[in-house]
Amino acid sequence: MFRPLELFIGLRYTRAKRRNQFISFISTVSIICICISVMALITVMSVMNGFDNELRTRILGAVSHATISGVGESIHDWPGTVALAQRNPHVKGAAPYVEIQAFLQGSYGSNGAIVRGIEPALEPKTSDIDKHMVQGRFDSLTPGGWNIVLGKELAMTLGVNVGDHVTMYVPQLRATPMGSVPRIRGFRVAGIFELGMQQYDSGLVLINMTDAEKLGSLSGPTGIRLRLDDLWNAGTVARQLSDQLGQLYSVRTWMQENSNFFSAISMEKKVMFIILSLIILVAVINLISMLMMLVTDKQADIAILRTLGATPRSIMGMFMVQGLLVGFVGIGFGVGLGSLLSWKLPAIVDWIQDVFHVQFLSPDVYYISNVPSKLDAADVGWVALVTFLFSLLATLYPAWRASRTQPAQALRYE
Repeated sequence: MFRPLELFIGLRYTRAKRRNQFISFISTVSIICICISVMALITVMSVMNGFDNELRTRILGAVSHATISGVGESIHDWPGTVALAQRNPHVKGAAPYVEIQAFLQGSYGSNGAIVRGIEPALEPKTSDIDKHMVQGRFDSLTPGGWNIVLGKELAMTLGVNVGDHVTMYVPQLRATPMGSVPRIRGFRVAGIFELGMQQYDSGLVLINMTDAEKLGSLSGPTGIRLRLDDLWNAGTVARQLSDQLGQLYSVRTWMQENSNFFSAISMEKKVMFIILSLIILVAVINLISMLMMLVTDKQADIAILRTLGATPRSIMGMFMVQGLLVGFVGIGFGVGLGSLLSWKLPAIVDWIQDVFHVQFLSPDVYYISNVPSKLDAADVGWVALVTFLFSLLATLYPAWRASRTQPAQALRYE
């Protein structure tokens, strides 16, 4: 069986019992440090992916993947526009909506909110609010019923519950004998939802679209919300629909509406990857120390190999094999343990919280009260590649020093 000389001798040095046990100890420490660094980096990247995915899911549960809006105040032929949008193969659902700003007065408090008028039969095709109802019924928003569905935090602020009444003030003045006054309408609380996002739980209310049109004196919906088969197709679908609908309509995507938020998360992930990569670099320094001591310990062996005809390149390859083997072992264990930890991390955190009665992420402070984790194969690949490159660079200088060994000088005192 063919085996290169450099690989054969390098592996033989690795398996042989060394006279200096301290070198073996440093080699073991190098493997452990690389393993821990890789495991930590994979786990942190998975947690950040989990938070990004959780936030994205919750935000897109309340907003749409894309939104069609008219240049004027409303879309007059919204059934035709919905039918046109649904002919696009990437569009899985479309629903009209009316959105106005209002001020709500409850039993014990008041607060401003965004009022969204919806069609209960079509809205579940574009959002997940109906799946997050904690009280009441989503389909109670009937035309002319003047019912309202509130976010949980907003309901707590107003001091109302299902069956109570709230007063809505719409900042649209109308002339009366008493002068100009805002539109005022009473609503009955028919349901309460909880998305887990403070922005929506404390500032979003739903009413029937017909009731919203009457409040805003509108002749149709202000826009149409779309859900796609893949949220990353939003840009392509927006361009296609813009060409079909013409200049009377504008199409915006979820990326445009929340670009700053998700860009910040992406930048934070990249910065964390760079910072934690420095930990791997520190771990690789142990590898350099181990190889330098090994080169010193094997001076006589190197000299004999040189006298037998081994070239400096072959000597360099022998010691690079040892360094890369330590790196491979550390990367292998690190990837395995890091992937396992990332997979089981939510369950481990829940177990620690139950046993020690602690709460790492308080639901009163954070949007997400659990620790999510999402293992991404691309991240694992990048971590393994970066660690391998660091290990490769760490072997170059010690191997070069070994290749510069002079046989006569090394064997002088042997």
